[in-house]
Amino acid sequence: METTLEVPADSSASAPAKGTFDRSIDKLFRVIEALAATLVFVDIVLLLAGVIARYVFHRPLTWSDEVAVICFLWIAMLGSAIAARSDGHMRLTVVVNKLSPAWRRRATAVSGILSIVLMACLVLPAVQHAQEHWTTLTPALRISDGLRLCALVVGILLMLIGMVPRILKESDRNSLLLGAAVVAVLSLVLWVASPSLRSAGNWTLILFFVIGVTACVLGGVPIAYAFGISTVAYLQFVTTIPMTIVVARMDGGISELLLLSIPLFIILGLLLELTGMARTLINFLTALVGHVRGGLSYVLLGAMFLVSGISGSKAADMAAVAPVLVPEMKKRGYRDGELVALLASSGAMSETIPPSLVLIALGAVAGLSIAALFTAGVLPALIAAIALMVVAWFRARKSDSGTSTKASRRDMLRALVAALPVLALPLLIRIAVVEGVATATEVATIGVAYTLIVGLLFARDTEWRKMYRLLVDTASLSGVIMLIVGMATAMAWALTQSGVSDMLAQAMSKVPGGKLGFLLVSVLIFVILGSLLEGLPALVVLGPLLFPAAQIVGINEIHYAMVVIFAMGLGLFSPPFGVGYYMACVMAKIDPDAGMRAIWPYMAALLVVTLLLAAFPSISLAFL
Repeated sequence: METTLEVPADSSASAPAKGTFDRSIDKLFRVIEALAATLVFVDIVLLLAGVIARYVFHRPLTWSDEVAVICFLWIAMLGSAIAARSDGHMRLTVVVNKLSPAWRRRATAVSGILSIVLMACLVLPAVQHAQEHWTTLTPALRISDGLRLCALVVGILLMLIGMVPRILKESDRNSLLLGAAVVAVLSLVLWVASPSLRSAGNWTLILFFVIGVTACVLGGVPIAYAFGISTVAYLQFVTTIPMTIVVARMDGGISELLLLSIPLFIILGLLLELTGMARTLINFLTALVGHVRGGLSYVLLGAMFLVSGISGSKAADMAAVAPVLVPEMKKRGYRDGELVALLASSGAMSETIPPSLVLIALGAVAGLSIAALFTAGVLPALIAAIALMVVAWFRARKSDSGTSTKASRRDMLRALVAALPVLALPLLIRIAVVEGVATATEVATIGVAYTLIVGLLFARDTEWRKMYRLLVDTASLSGVIMLIVGMATAMAWALTQSGVSDMLAQAMSKVPGGKLGFLLVSVLIFVILGSLLEGLPALVVLGPLLFPAAQIVGINEIHYAMVVIFAMGLGLFSPPFGVGYYMACVMAKIDPDAGMRAIWPYMAALLVVTLLLAAFPSISLAFL
């Protein structure tokens, strides 16, 4: 959860100047938002045109994917800048929020200055990286690849422009001076100690990538920036590797073709909410089981199971389900803690349901088959859903009054007919990818087009004027995710180059208990890192390191993927550190303290499922 700090009183003297400056920045970012929204729209049209040309006219557009990749990098970097301006980047604020207001301002100042220093350090390397590739021509269009890489330069500069006035507003003068002093002293100490650090071997990895990342994350630095700060500091003070490698690794991580589907699935989830299709699905489930004791618990779990298969985004899933169900569940006697527990645990349960963004990102960074991940993910999630329903049945005896009137057969039939278009969508997505009919990117494009058509034909009360804001939100959220992927890719590269991946593989292969011991240690690692780093960054950083080690001890990579994703989900949605838990609290508009006790029976059920997955590979591999 984010905390907005008040503007300090002693800054009032310069209010007119700041007001003029802020208005100028706001105008600039309105232009950036319009450009980002336009690029998202163009990217969707291009990809859809490519799909139609390939499958309808059998004349593929050889240039469409190339242009889409160019647009995608620009979307990611402009979206990152929009998020930097609005303080929308993912961060852990549990620790900072417990501080007094004065110390919170100081922590905000330190994290803000660290973020500004990071971006300032990357400006020149980004320019150099673009210059180095200026003479490289793209395969289809034969245009300079530097045009695509200019997105990195522009995005980094815009992040600086967006962050500086916001951080000045959130911190008073003394806090900023203290923050600048802290950063300067740390830099000086590392510079003086640089010769010793270079001779210390891989022990420096603990300093930069364990202590450094942990301190940044707990101090409220956005997760993507925490990865970047640690990587840049390590390369600067321990190695002689040029800083352009950080930008190059960012580019490589963000520009992976598989990741093109991420903004498409994000906008698909937002469209479901905009058109009311998610509400239609919930109405159908409510008509089926809403009248029984605990029925709305089953509706929430079922809705999350189905919607996750459409949107791929946890934020979109909860945004679609919570506003519809939470008010009605409160009327039925559900306590606030129970509501948050159900919503958060259902988010953890549905991490492996295709087309999960986690599955797509993991497939990209670990080199796994997306179709195999999509096929394997359904059964574990179904078992987890059943486990949560059992817990919900026991818990509902104390909360749900069960007084809702049972729907008539006629009403059920009407609800089913209304829900058929949305029920067909997850089936379409899964069959298309699993059967190899279309890639994840192509099926996401088809899903967006399908949802728009259904919305135009059936959702007459859709507020289409919100479409522009939806495109901007898609760019912003895509930028948040892709900056994490880019920075995590650079960090993973630094760890790999240091030889730690080989050391980790050897150490993990010697874990007592063979395959099961390896899996149990992996579960522990991903539960901890899933809570501290947010799920996706943990997988992006550790995926390239641990998957080769898992193969060495003989663990099937798809089986291993299911286990670690479930473990990551446990950490992500468990208080007190799990970011996903606080996301659920925001979506349900409930105080986080309310669910601290109620959530543990549900998380215990998911832990049992995770251990079953680890012990029995056949669950994950049943349909492969």
